[in-house]
Amino acid sequence: MAGAVAIRRGRPEDIGRVLDLWTRADATPKPTDTPEGLGQLLSGPQAVLLLAEADGRVVGTVIGGWDGWRGNIYRLAVSPEYRRRGLARALVAEANRQLHHMGAKRISALVESDHPWATDFWDSLAASGYRHDERMRRYVKTL
Repeated sequence: MAGAVAIRRGRPEDIGRVLDLWTRADATPKPTDTPEGLGQLLSGPQAVLLLAEADGRVVGTVIGGWDGWRGNIYRLAVSPEYRRRGLARALVAEANRQLHHMGAKRISALVESDHPWATDFWDSLAASGYRHDERMRRYVKTL
């Protein structure tokens, strides 16, 4: 890893590189993981796609969504060779800032329970206020 890492907002021309990162980071594919789905996300004011870039490569992502009531974090993904360097924490911190700016007073994060690297990371954020909410269960319908 040679260059510094910069975090910035995603743009339409980044879509292919984002989808590639999600594959490299072993994110479970979802029906919305398409160029059209990401294009729709980028076209609206209710969400922000943040990218971490190093040496011209996308090495991390996070999506911050605002539904007018609560902020939500999705698709926190870091390329395996960039993990354990504080990049995920930096992406979450920036997503927190962006969501707070949009009006969020509370943020939820969707985390795949069968990815121990992901759950371990979110458990490590307890000191910053994130906690696992055992009371909730998620239900999903694909249209």
